[in-house]
Amino acid sequence: MADTASNSTLRDVVLEIARLLEDHKAEKTLVLDVAEVCSWTDYFIISTVRSSRHLATLYREITQLVSAKGITAFHNQRSAFESGWVLLDFGVFIIHLMGAEQRQFYELEKLWFNSTVVYHSG
Repeated sequence: MADTASNSTLRDVVLEIARLLEDHKAEKTLVLDVAEVCSWTDYFIISTVRSSRHLATLYREITQLVSAKGITAFHNQRSAFESGWVLLDFGVFIIHLMGAEQRQFYELEKLWFNSTVVYHSG
């Protein structure tokens, strides 16, 4: 993980993001360690947002946090706030911010049932 600050481990960073999401009232935040079952990333962070405005705020907070750690996004869907699902791809971890309807429909947790749960909130 060459893109992160030398004193931070990948796991520390994803857990910090999960706590940030909880602090900003995201719901049902889940961190999955998918490294053993996925060849292209190590962690998924999945969280439910309440509205497109909430989604935009969380996006901004996350990008500020990771930028301060020297981590750059490979790809993100900044313009997709109205869709109810934004994906932020940082290579070694991917963040899914989803509205409740999108999360219930796609059920990403079920797709990655073989992964290890690292963090979850109510």
